[in-house]
Amino acid sequence: MTLYDFNTDSKANDWLVVDDVVMGGRSDGNFYVDENGYGIFEGNISLENNGGFSSVRYECSTIAVHDYSKIRLHVKGDGNTYQLRIKSNRNDYYSYAAYFQSDNNWGTIDIPLKAFYTVFRGRDLDMPNFNGETIEEIGILIGNKKAQTFKLVLDKIELIK
Repeated sequence: MTLYDFNTDSKANDWLVVDDVVMGGRSDGNFYVDENGYGIFEGNISLENNGGFSSVRYECSTIAVHDYSKIRLHVKGDGNTYQLRIKSNRNDYYSYAAYFQSDNNWGTIDIPLKAFYTVFRGRDLDMPNFNGETIEEIGILIGNKKAQTFKLVLDKIELIK
C-alpha cells in the first residue's frame, strides 16, 4: 500500500518543514518536488542557539496498518542518518521514530513497524513501541548533533505486509 508517491501525489505543499527555529535555532531545511517528480528534503543543520534539527512532515488521512509489518522507503541519500517518524494520532504530543542510514545510491529501506519507539523533543519516552493500529502523520527528521548539510531524495513511501 502506498502512503505517498512523489511521482503521482507530488504536491510539495502537502509537506510542512519544521526546523529548530521554533526554539531559537538557526537550521534551515527546505522541501520541494523537483522536475523529475521526486521529493527533495535538503538544507543546513546549525548548532547555533542550541539548534540542531530539521524535519518535514505530512498529515495523511487515517490509515489502518494492522495488516502491515513494515514501512518501505524508496530514497537516495547523502550518507547521513535520518529518523523516519510516524504518529498514530496527529494530535499526540509524541511521535514514534526509527533511524535509517542513507547512502548516495537509490535503494529501498525497510523499517519494521515494531521498531518505532516513542520520542518527544529529542528524548526517548518510557512508553511502548508502536502498536500497529493507525498512521495519521509521516515525517523525516535529521538531527545528528553536528553542523552539516543534507539532501534526501524521496520517490515513494509504502506499507509492506
